[in-house]
Amino acid sequence: MNESLQPGRMLLPLLCPQRCRPLRCLLRALSRCPQHGSRAGCPHRALHTAWAPCSSDITPVFTRAPAFGDKVAIVDRNGEHTYRDLLSRSLRLSREICSVLQCPSRDLKEERISFLCPNDASYVVAQWAAWMSGAIAVPLYRKHPVPELEYVIQDSQSALLITAEKFLGKITPSAQKLGVPVLPLPSSGAGGSAAATEEGPLPSCSSWKDRGAMIIYTSGTTGRPKGVLSTHENVQAVTTGLVEKWEWKKEDVILHVLPLHHVHGVINKLQCPLWVGATCVMFPEFSAHTVWKKLLSSEAPRVNVFMAVPTIYAKLMEYYDEHFTQPQVQDFVRAYCQENIRLMVSGSAALPVPVLEKWKSITGHTLLERYGMTEIGMALSNPLHGVRVPGSVGTPLPGVAVRIASETLSSGARSYSIHAQGDENSTQVTPGLEGQEGELQVKGPSVFREYWNRPKESADAFTPDGWFRTGTGTRTAAGAVPWHRDRDRDSSSGWLGGLGESWERRLDVLPCQPRPW
Repeated sequence: MNESLQPGRMLLPLLCPQRCRPLRCLLRALSRCPQHGSRAGCPHRALHTAWAPCSSDITPVFTRAPAFGDKVAIVDRNGEHTYRDLLSRSLRLSREICSVLQCPSRDLKEERISFLCPNDASYVVAQWAAWMSGAIAVPLYRKHPVPELEYVIQDSQSALLITAEKFLGKITPSAQKLGVPVLPLPSSGAGGSAAATEEGPLPSCSSWKDRGAMIIYTSGTTGRPKGVLSTHENVQAVTTGLVEKWEWKKEDVILHVLPLHHVHGVINKLQCPLWVGATCVMFPEFSAHTVWKKLLSSEAPRVNVFMAVPTIYAKLMEYYDEHFTQPQVQDFVRAYCQENIRLMVSGSAALPVPVLEKWKSITGHTLLERYGMTEIGMALSNPLHGVRVPGSVGTPLPGVAVRIASETLSSGARSYSIHAQGDENSTQVTPGLEGQEGELQVKGPSVFREYWNRPKESADAFTPDGWFRTGTGTRTAAGAVPWHRDRDRDSSSGWLGGLGESWERRLDVLPCQPRPW
C-alpha cells in the first residue's frame, strides 16, 4: 500500500485541529491604488466588482464572485485560485476577446466562442470571459479527435477559438483551415496577477434571462452531434434547483474528476459550487489512486462532496479490493467517509444495483442517483435526506414538471393521452392508465432553447403544448408513479465504458400521494 494511504498517516491529522489557511493580502492590494493609496475616487481602480442594478434575477455566476472575494474557488495542479483571482483574469481575457474581434461595445451579441482548456482554473476563466463579452461559450473536449473538434467549431460557427498553450499544436491547424482566429490562454500559477483592469461596458443585465449561455454537443449516438443551446435562465434554473435540493453551502469542497463538455461536469460539479462560494478541487485526469488519496485526506481543503459516473465507482472499488485488504484499513475507510463526506452522487448512466450495494458496504454511503439530459439539465433526483430506492433516480427537482404521455396520430396531427403528471409538490394519475407505456416529457425553465441551427429538429423535440420529448420510455404502476428508462442521456463517450447501458431502471415515485384527475 502507498505510504500516503496508510491509516496511521491519516488518523493522526484527525486528532489535530484543522489547519487554518492564512488570508491572502490580495484584497488589500486590489482595494488600494499605488498612486492614490485608497480605492475610493481613484481612476486606477484595479477590479470591477460592482454590477449595474439588474431588472431580472437571472445573472451569470461570475456576478456572484465579488461576494466571495479571497475565498478559494479552485484548487488545481497550479495551486489555489480565489474568486477574486478568477474574476480579475476573466475580465482581462474578456478585454482581449473583444479586442481580437474588434468589438468596442464589449457585447458580442451571442457570437460563439469555442474554448479548449484542461481541467483546471483556465476553464472557468475562459467560460466567464466569454459570458462577460456577451458571447455563447462552446466547450471543447481535449481528448476528442481533431475531426470532431473541427466539427464543433464549424457547426457552432465560432468566431474565436480560445485554447490553452499546451493544445496550440493540436488545434491551430484546424482553426487556420476554418478561418477562425486563435487566442492563446497563458498557463497560470496560483494566485494569478492582480494587475489593474480597465472597466468597460458589459452586456445589459436585463438581457441575461434570454441570452444564450452555452452550446453543449450531444454524444451523437443517433446521428451527428447536435448543439444544445441553453440560455442563462436555463443554466441558472438547473444550478439553483440542485443547490436547493442538495443543500450546497460555501463550506463545501467537491472533488472534480469528470470531463467539462457535458452537463454533469459543467453544471453539477463546477457551476453549483461556484454559485454558493464553495471550493472545487480539480484533477486533470481520473486516477483511482489519487481519488482515494484525496477522499481520505485530512489536509485542507477537505473534500466532503463527490460525484462520478458508474464506471468510476467501479474502478474505485477495484482499487479498493486490490489495495485496501486489511480489516483495520477497511474500517478506517468506512468510518472516515461516513464522518467527513456528506454527499456522493452517481449519474450519466444507469447505476447497477450491485455497484450501489457494494459502494455502501465500503463507504457507508448510498449513492444518490439522479436523471438528466443535455437538453434539460437535471430533472429528477433522489432525496438528500430520506430513503434512496436502489435502481431509482428520484423525483422532480424544484421548478421541473414531468409527465408520462402516449402519442396518437389523427389526420397527420399529434394528440397525447396523459398517464401521469407531477412536480416536486404534487402528482396526478389518470385512472386506468397506470400500467401503460408512455414517453417521459419535461417542462420548465431548465429546458434548453433550441438545437443550434436545426429549426426542424428543435420543433420536433417539443409537443404542441411545449413539453420536451425525452424519447425515454416510461410506465406507471397501480397506486404509484414509477418510471422506466434505459439510461441517462447526459453521457460522455469514453467515460462510461459500457457499464450499465443494459440495466433497466425504474424511477422513484413522484412526491405526494398520487390522485386521479
